[in-house]
Amino acid sequence: MKTQRFLQSLTQQLRQWRRQYKVLCRKGKWLCAVNSPNSQILHRRLLRIIFRHLLLYLLPTTDNGGHQPARKPQQSNVKSLPRNRGIYAGVSNWLHRKRSVFIFCIAIVSLTGLMGHELYNQPQMQRGSIAPQTFIAPRTANIEDQEQTEIKRKAAQETSQPVLMISTQKNEQIQANLQKILEDAGEVRTIAGSLPFFDVSILAIDNQKYLRSCVDAEWEKMKTLLSEYRANHQLNSQSKDKQRLSRSLNRQLFSLSESTNSGINNNINTPQFDQALAELQAYSLTTSNDNFSLLINQIYQVRKGYKQAAKKLFNIKNEISLEVLDPVFLNLSDQDWVKTQIGINKSAERMLTQGIPPGLPSNILKDAANLQVQISVPAEAEAFANKVLLAVLAPNLQKDEEQTQIKAQMMADNVPAVMREVKQGEVIVKKGEIITSWDFDVLEHYEFISREVNWLQLTFLGGLVSVGVGVFVWVDRRLGSPLRQRDRLLILLLTLSIPSILVTGVPYTTWIATGLLLGSFYGPILGITVVSLLSIIIPITLEISKIALIAGATGGILSSYLAQRFKSREELALLGIIIALIQGGIYLILNVLIGAAFGSAWYIVLQDSLLFGLSGLVWSVTALGLSPYLEKLFDLITPIRLAELANPNRPLLKRLATETPGTFQHTLFVATLAEAAAKKLRCNVELVRAGTLYHDIGKMHDPLGFIENQMGGPNKHDTEIKNPWHSAEIIRKHVTEGLVMARKHSLPTAIQAFIPEHQGTMAIAYFYHQAQQMAKEDPSIIVNKADFCYEGPIPQSRETGIVMLADSCEAALRSLKDATPEQALNMLNNIIRAKWQEQQLVDSGLTKEEMPKIAHIFVEVWQQFHHKRIAYPK
Repeated sequence: MKTQRFLQSLTQQLRQWRRQYKVLCRKGKWLCAVNSPNSQILHRRLLRIIFRHLLLYLLPTTDNGGHQPARKPQQSNVKSLPRNRGIYAGVSNWLHRKRSVFIFCIAIVSLTGLMGHELYNQPQMQRGSIAPQTFIAPRTANIEDQEQTEIKRKAAQETSQPVLMISTQKNEQIQANLQKILEDAGEVRTIAGSLPFFDVSILAIDNQKYLRSCVDAEWEKMKTLLSEYRANHQLNSQSKDKQRLSRSLNRQLFSLSESTNSGINNNINTPQFDQALAELQAYSLTTSNDNFSLLINQIYQVRKGYKQAAKKLFNIKNEISLEVLDPVFLNLSDQDWVKTQIGINKSAERMLTQGIPPGLPSNILKDAANLQVQISVPAEAEAFANKVLLAVLAPNLQKDEEQTQIKAQMMADNVPAVMREVKQGEVIVKKGEIITSWDFDVLEHYEFISREVNWLQLTFLGGLVSVGVGVFVWVDRRLGSPLRQRDRLLILLLTLSIPSILVTGVPYTTWIATGLLLGSFYGPILGITVVSLLSIIIPITLEISKIALIAGATGGILSSYLAQRFKSREELALLGIIIALIQGGIYLILNVLIGAAFGSAWYIVLQDSLLFGLSGLVWSVTALGLSPYLEKLFDLITPIRLAELANPNRPLLKRLATETPGTFQHTLFVATLAEAAAKKLRCNVELVRAGTLYHDIGKMHDPLGFIENQMGGPNKHDTEIKNPWHSAEIIRKHVTEGLVMARKHSLPTAIQAFIPEHQGTMAIAYFYHQAQQMAKEDPSIIVNKADFCYEGPIPQSRETGIVMLADSCEAALRSLKDATPEQALNMLNNIIRAKWQEQQLVDSGLTKEEMPKIAHIFVEVWQQFHHKRIAYPK
């Protein structure tokens, strides 16, 4: 409430000062005018001053809020004015001269007041300070102990269990490791070959496994036994009694195997060896020699592949799969291997879906893996599947920062406030004691702590803002194009928009909008200056994220630098989109560089980056929407607005082309000449183009009064008027009528300046000479040259000066038929030299050295228009 009252009183004081200033200005000027013989001239000057600085008094002049005391100083000043005419006239003149300083003071006060809003309500006593007196409780009350409440709520937050979420990144990593192990195992199995490699009805699967993996000594022994067996029973194989041979087959095989084994190597005698040998011997008796040889060769190839597979396992010993890829998995059949892979993947997927928390005991993880494996893979592959799962599974649950904070905050909010009773008459704090946090809460409850403005910090902030405003003024003066008061007011409003949003706690402020508008209206240097100064002052006075500050200021600086390079609103909209993307990208990159985007908070950073970029897009669209209204309200010219004004479909230009076609063609040629010169001299080409198109719109008031619109018809000045004074008035009137049309169609002041300044104060030579001839014939006629001269002013800028020269040279260039470029250049030099000698260009900023350059440029353009053509035969 105190802050609001302070701001209201400040606003009332500013309004009062403005009303006093206007009264002094009006009455002071009026008194000066009364005492002057040229009262009418001074009165017109006073009106021009008032209209020129109308935007200075944008605040309401009438006070409807009932602030009656604000009117009293006006009345007293007016009553005492006749007694102190000289004093009030001097004060009003001084205020009028110092209006720029007054605006700068408003800028400093408003910026300081906005960015230092927290300094208006500072308590006189602080926690930890010395009590100035003894404070006693006036009544009994239950008061919250904020410190103890905060401690309990903090403890509740710290004891809150974290909210876990499954990490997609961890799951992908585990799945990748699992697939790597299974791929390695599949590659080794491919090298080893498929199993079974022969008919299991002839050679059992266990015997095939044995024959593939047994040592070379056992295999060589088995081949020897088979060879001897086949040699000893070669005659028996030729016997006709097949049935007898079959009945005695088992007994013979057993006795032969036993005798052979004892004869070669009594040390090798395992059940697997005997079973494999018996089945091979049996097969050798029931098949041909060729088929049996093929089987032996097949076993040899299978053993060769198995050795290569074993070598492959040895070569990958440094990989994770070394401890997992037990050769046992090679003995699985192809069908069981497919089932094993599917079962391992499903088991891993189920366990990962359930989640593995950090710190889970290994025995619990092992039991869970065993349980999953038992229902998913064949019995022979259970051990292998367990090893694979335990090798790749890892904790995949991580802390969900956002949900954990929400849960912790909810638990803290559920903690009730710690209330303490303070009885009436109880001493809160004695004089000279240190004020504790509890003491401060009690004093605040009983309203013993008064608040005041922190003048020390506010003065420091005001000094800092003053330095910033001083830097801006210095840059403005260095640019050489002084700003109007309305321009300073607009810059102040755009500047205030940035901190005004930040003080609400919203970080997505108007960096891009301010940069786009300032850069488009006043050029990149002023825009960059304002954004840079704000980016330095704001972090000192307001709480703002450094990353948000850097990203926003970068967007504002880039938009200020590039705004004037674009010539259409579509291009400016595209620039806004690009800058918004850059702003969001910078915010994301900076968070990545400081490590904030890693871990579980990455999606929060990504969300903030998207919001930052989206806010930049919204503010750029807002700037584009406000731009046309600001251009009109503050009478600004931008490349985009100049391009729109130069559109030949504008109503005024369409009328010019229709009603005065000769003037329109003259205008186009003058525009071409002036554009070429402006481009060469590095002037504002868009302004020259638009200003030239409108410089002769006043001729529409009487088109036939100008020879270019007579189309070879009779000249009304010779046939109808026959009075040089009336003819000169018609010619002069195209300036005043042009200004009326320009104001009616709300053309910018910079465009209106081309209408009177392109003629300057030159004399209308033809009719002036005609009047002089009449005066020679009739001595009673008095010729006043002022009646034949334009009222001016002379060109006040380089652009209007160039258009004056182009307009003067255009008619001369059109009159040339077969002249050489040297003759044309000599004639233009004479015309331009005459303008220079008549002091028409003294205020334009053009130099004498540039005059020959301009003439040379005009001749080049004339040559382009009057190029030679081939004469075609009839």
